Amino acid sequence: MRASLNAFDWMPLLHTPEEDLFFIRDIVLPEQQVTVVATDGRIVGFIAVNEAWVDQFYLDPAWTGQGIGTRLLATDGMPLVKLHCFQVNTGARRFYERHGFRAEAFGDGSVNEEGLPDIRYVLRR
Repeated sequence: MRASLNAFDWMPLLHTPEEDLFFIRDIVLPEQQVTVVATDGRIVGFIAVNEAWVDQFYLDPAWTGQGIGTRLLATDGMPLVKLHCFQVNTGARRFYERHGFRAEAFGDGSVNEEGLPDIRYVLRR
């Protein structure tokens, strides 16, 4: 997660590594369905799903373009998948749109902690 966030110069740094660890360990893992991809014992990406929502989706930038994100996003059995993406994240937007997601709503950033304009994407199967 940290490697992914650090790759974007537009992403504000809001939390310490300790706060990130607490968030993943005490909130994400117990409350969401998490799928992890690891290579040589090192986590290179993960997705966390809560009902129809993809709440967390991170891939180490060194591992992009190798099909890992596509495998993680394979939310089989979910007739409806929703997620948020920052408008400035053009690479992620292209990725989601290539996988059938459609922009349903555009936000001004007032409801996310980063304060960045976002997009709600939806995939209906």
